[in-house]
Amino acid sequence: MPNLDPREEAALAEAPAGAGDTAAAAKRAAARLAATMVESGMRLGLGTGSTAGLFLEELARRLGSGELTDVAGVPTSRRTARRAAELDIPLTTLDRNPTLDLVVDGADEIDPSLNLIKGLGGALLWEKIVAQAGRRMVIVADADKLVERLGTRSPLPVEVVTFGVAGQEAFLRGLGAEPTLRRDADGAPYVTDGGHNILDARFAKGIADPAALDAALAARAGVVESGLFLGMADAAIVGREDGGARVMSAEGDKS
Repeated sequence: MPNLDPREEAALAEAPAGAGDTAAAAKRAAARLAATMVESGMRLGLGTGSTAGLFLEELARRLGSGELTDVAGVPTSRRTARRAAELDIPLTTLDRNPTLDLVVDGADEIDPSLNLIKGLGGALLWEKIVAQAGRRMVIVADADKLVERLGTRSPLPVEVVTFGVAGQEAFLRGLGAEPTLRRDADGAPYVTDGGHNILDARFAKGIADPAALDAALAARAGVVESGLFLGMADAAIVGREDGGARVMSAEGDKS
């Protein structure tokens, strides 16, 4: 994991406190700091979710002011693509840019080793494809996302093909989970941008061995991807209730 760049340390020290709701201020502070890491000419991975959405707004502000030029992003969902277009953020594709300079995304849980659970927003497959294309992945979040053990607060989203979903539910129960088929607002099975369903798997005491679980899921026919992002994040910017932020990395917090 890389050390915090001196420019990022300076930006962190200058991050102003937000006003109003503390959770919103924390997310905004994390998004603001992440936006300072973007340089002209970069190709970016653009995440999905509320905090990633705030990053898009901060990125658009820097582009609009002329601070940044020649920046383009690969969206991790159709929702992110629509929002980026609304903000006049130039978009590109992985076919044109198979290697990305920086990926900025949110997370549902972050453990002390920067392993993640992602996917409550339904974009885990595209998010992981984009993440593995990045030279560096930075997570933006508020402190509520920090956990000692993955799976203690959030279910683990598991994306599955629509054929044989009941069998995948039984498989997950065999792994110690209690799966629930995700449904949309109308009560129909939720369908991802890739055309799949999602099983939200809850583990009563959290996930004891994320690596072993990840391997078991990867080996299962019909499981497209899981929301376990292990060893993929290089840093996590965690907003504070006072509107400031701190950066977590393998070397420890920078605050």
